[in-house]
Amino acid sequence: MNAPRFTLLETQRFEWPFTLRLPFRFGVITVTQGRQAVVRARIRLEDGTEAWGIAAETLAAKWFDKNPALSDAQNESQLRRAIELATDATLAAGANTAFGHFADSYADVTKAAGAEALNPLVASYGRALLDRAMLDAVLKAKGVSFWTGMRANIGGMAAHGVAPDLAGFDFQQLLSGLSPLKQVHARHTVGLVDPITAADQESRVDDGLPETLEEIAAGYRHRYWKLKVGGNVAADVERLTRIASVLDRLHGGYHASLDGNEQYEDAEGALALWRAMQAEPRLAKLCASILFIEQPVKRARALETGMAVLAAERPVIIDESDGPLDAFVTGRALGYAGVSSKACKGVWRSLVNLARCRAWNAEEGRERYFMSAEDLTTLAGVCVQQDLALISLLGLPHVERNGHHFIDGFNGRPKAEAVRFMEAHPTLYADTPRGPRLAIRDGMLDLSSLETPGMGATLEPDTTAMEAMPKAAWP
Repeated sequence: MNAPRFTLLETQRFEWPFTLRLPFRFGVITVTQGRQAVVRARIRLEDGTEAWGIAAETLAAKWFDKNPALSDAQNESQLRRAIELATDATLAAGANTAFGHFADSYADVTKAAGAEALNPLVASYGRALLDRAMLDAVLKAKGVSFWTGMRANIGGMAAHGVAPDLAGFDFQQLLSGLSPLKQVHARHTVGLVDPITAADQESRVDDGLPETLEEIAAGYRHRYWKLKVGGNVAADVERLTRIASVLDRLHGGYHASLDGNEQYEDAEGALALWRAMQAEPRLAKLCASILFIEQPVKRARALETGMAVLAAERPVIIDESDGPLDAFVTGRALGYAGVSSKACKGVWRSLVNLARCRAWNAEEGRERYFMSAEDLTTLAGVCVQQDLALISLLGLPHVERNGHHFIDGFNGRPKAEAVRFMEAHPTLYADTPRGPRLAIRDGMLDLSSLETPGMGATLEPDTTAMEAMPKAAWP
């Protein structure tokens, strides 16, 4: 398939608010509500065909920029500004392929963001949403699914100066050889304030959905878990022991990742937690289950300090430190073995990092480097479907999912919209007394319905039931 070149004609930007059914704490913030950004993009192919595409993502405060001096509203404005910068650059760029629009503008957009005190991770958010919306439009214009289109390199991905370490890499071969997964494990996140047992609850939501870890394990039957830690070794060990008392009872065993949430100053600090965990007999099974450790060191120092002492115990990945496009290259030299994929950081970034894993593993003759699939509260509908389509293409067998637990289904959206998505994706969603929700059966998600024109979804949400995105109040 020839990669179509196209011009961006216009965008429409919307937002809508949602409320969490349970508070979710990660790092320095406890979240109880939020807003989702929705970007629509109209493109014109060189043959004159026009099409609309869409992308959606949470405007997440205190993740892209964790500066405590900034308010949540300021964080949201940063992300809106990133969308504006990416849009302005692309509107002025003329015709290009989907990958070309990303790669050719990456340096200028990142520089423009930096001039406004927006870090590379914030800048990647705006580029990621616009790129997804435009790719969705190309796929719909050609009437093909994301998996089919990407394996045929519909985006025109090729070696480019934006990733000089991959000069000469055969992206065509990489893409054509991918085998999208039709089922993946949902890796449930246990947040820092989540109740482990009923004894931890002073009150209940009582909405008929699981609330405690015990109830989640019994209801969804997960085999993969993500455990967040807070940086206090004694408190973390005590909490992990209580978590283990539940997970150790699971029939068939379990696997887990440990999320350091940037709570440590260096690898030695995170190693102290690991040593304390190993010294606790009640954590023997949990320690054996740990697949990797995620971003234990604050991003300001994470790519300046070696990971060798911790990596000797378990593979370590970067997540928040994956700001510049070459962050994984820097991390590799320091001892990191992995990097997260999140649709909010960009489809093309994930594929560039997949190429690095393939190239480096071939170079070393072993399967050392890998990608993990992580969440940023992907909400039901376009948002979660685009992220799942991406990790399926990458071949990642388990993905952190938390949006279905902390947000009640299609909370904040019209009931008719929720029903339309459920009817279009009957294996991904299930009807409940409270309306359609993500369906997790025996800990797994069925992605077969994502084989549809567009990036995992042909349907679009009802934008008339949204607010127009305001102009960014930044800088």
